[in-house]
Amino acid sequence: MGFDSEQQQQSCSSSSWNLRKQALIQDLSQKLNNGDGDLEAKIQAAKDIRKLAKSSIKTRSNFAVAGVVQPLVSMLSSSNLDAREAALLALLNLAVRNERNKVKIVASGAVPPLVGLLTFQNGSLRELATAAILTLSASASNKPVIAASGAAPLLVQILSSGTVQGKVDAVTALYNLSTCTGNLTPIVAAGAVPPLLSLLKECKKYSKFAEKTTALLEILSNFVEGQVAISDSEGGILTIVETVEDGSLVSTEHAVGILLSLCQSCRSKYRELILKEGAIPGLLRLTAEGTPTAQERARTLLDLLRDSPSEKKLPSAVLESIVYDIATRVDGADKAAETAKRLLRDMVHRSMELSMSRIQVRAASCTPSEAPSA
Repeated sequence: MGFDSEQQQQSCSSSSWNLRKQALIQDLSQKLNNGDGDLEAKIQAAKDIRKLAKSSIKTRSNFAVAGVVQPLVSMLSSSNLDAREAALLALLNLAVRNERNKVKIVASGAVPPLVGLLTFQNGSLRELATAAILTLSASASNKPVIAASGAAPLLVQILSSGTVQGKVDAVTALYNLSTCTGNLTPIVAAGAVPPLLSLLKECKKYSKFAEKTTALLEILSNFVEGQVAISDSEGGILTIVETVEDGSLVSTEHAVGILLSLCQSCRSKYRELILKEGAIPGLLRLTAEGTPTAQERARTLLDLLRDSPSEKKLPSAVLESIVYDIATRVDGADKAAETAKRLLRDMVHRSMELSMSRIQVRAASCTPSEAPSA
């Protein structure tokens, strides 16, 4: 009986708190929607919404139903900077893990004032606006609206001049926008590649930030303009090669994808540039240690880098040394010899397959008069 009584008390307490919370939500909504209300009262209401919105997804939804989104969006255009900041923080919390609220915020007209804040000299507001665009751009239906707003060039500027957190958020926001094909041209045209390469060069190659940066660069490397920007940037290809060598499983997969995209687009132009930066050892290691996608990409790229009659072949002793070093890292010194043999055997097998494929292609292209006699 004592346990049941305790449960009933907890249930009543919870129900009472929910009722008080709902009453508070309505009260805050009324303060925001009071057209003649005191601005300071609205700022305080926005701050209270920010705090309460942290409690649960249901609370965030209840706030939206109560009609707080539109007045908060209107506050983003206030001449009072405190009002803008309070509204921005409240909207950020309302949007977290709530798809409907993200869509409602954009539908209420939040994007133009947010883009305006990206041009502010006020670092705090600029950073918060970047975070808001990042959060809102996670929704697929919001991406076209944000892309059409002219946000991309401003986000690219933040890659060079923003705070550390601002740069991180700008990269992720640009990545979100880049997943829609129509949004890529403005990002490339805004000159995103050089600052992205600089950020990748400076950061730890195995970090989450490197993963997001290489993911965005891989998408941009599918454009001719993106490819040219990568090769023309000082140390650009070297930075990608270093990521292949030192990155996480995710960033190495993207990095080798970038190099492969370059080489496949114009092998005669990019092959020597990639070889010059010493890509072979990292690619060989990736064929053994990478994700399945990275392994396949590395093998394909190695084939493109080697497939040339005039190419100077690696001395067998050098190749064996590289493969043995890879094998030692993968399976340890005890099993290195066995692993190295397997890797070399696989490489030889792959080379024979490619050679046979070329012979078949040449044979199929011969006319009857050109075909060798039996």
